[in-house]
Amino acid sequence: PTGETVGSSLTPLQDLTGPITPADLHFERHHAGIPVIDPARHRLVIHGLVDREVSLSLDDIKRFPQVTRTYFIECSGNGRNAFRAPKPDMTAQKVAGMLSTSEWTGVALATLFREVGAKPDATWFLAEGGDACLMTRSVPMTKAWDDAIVVWAQNGEPLRPAQGYPLRLVLPGWEGNINVKWLRRLELGTRPWRTRWETAKYTDPHPGNTAREFTFENDVKSVITSPSYPARISERGWHSVQGLAWSGRGRVTRVEVSEDAGRSWAAAELMGPALPKAAVRFQHMLNWRGGEVTLLSRATDDAGFTQPTRTELLTARGAGTDYHFNQIVGWRIARDGHVTFFGES
Repeated sequence: PTGETVGSSLTPLQDLTGPITPADLHFERHHAGIPVIDPARHRLVIHGLVDREVSLSLDDIKRFPQVTRTYFIECSGNGRNAFRAPKPDMTAQKVAGMLSTSEWTGVALATLFREVGAKPDATWFLAEGGDACLMTRSVPMTKAWDDAIVVWAQNGEPLRPAQGYPLRLVLPGWEGNINVKWLRRLELGTRPWRTRWETAKYTDPHPGNTAREFTFENDVKSVITSPSYPARISERGWHSVQGLAWSGRGRVTRVEVSEDAGRSWAAAELMGPALPKAAVRFQHMLNWRGGEVTLLSRATDDAGFTQPTRTELLTARGAGTDYHFNQIVGWRIARDGHVTFFGES
């Protein structure tokens, strides 16, 4: 509606093939609308604990050595509805659609920080966006020296306005909000700034009236995208069960699928290379004989983590948890072939 400033849109996972999300179907989450920015006037300021403070234009940044890498971005609230109030008529888009994978092109943040002479005592930096709320997040410098990138292109074309045009920060594997869009300022310092977006928001409530303040990495996760609601299987016999798996901690090493609500599991096929911090598509062949089937998927990453059940997640986090949902979910195939969501693992 006109005047709406807080909004989101979800990727239609059930309608896609392959791991890459078309740029125009990448999920959106914005807290103060989408700013209209003139790229010729936009600047990225880098200051604080540096030898040389700079104000870089988009053309200045494009002169540095470029990198192109494939990573997913996932909102830390992805899966909230499926966790809190699972309903049979949820689509894969509704269950996990705040996940998208793209090929990003830009410059390694470490390159920019070396250029300005980041001081050795700088242990954190603040990233600020150019939207109306000035989205700001504190980031450990270790991430900058690792794999962070400042990007201007997505899937071979300039960033779209909803994805941060003309510049955004990509912190591979880390919660979506910290991948600051419309990036305009980086300040280096010695401690986190503890902005609104990492205190009042984007913290993880835990049992015992405690909260985890900084949860950066998205946990290992998977979702079956086909068959899924509202599909109906019309013929008995072999059917391809497909989905996506991803982990913010590294590479997906194994995906398993259950046909009996988790009583037994079989290894699924990974359809292509499992890149670090990128979604990979998986496949399992189901021989449907007309009976009731409950399909579940669970993924394991090279950091040794495996998806928990909903009960296990509740036990560890408590009922008040509000972010970073990675419980096992799936779909129930009825005897008449109709497919509905199953989220009570």
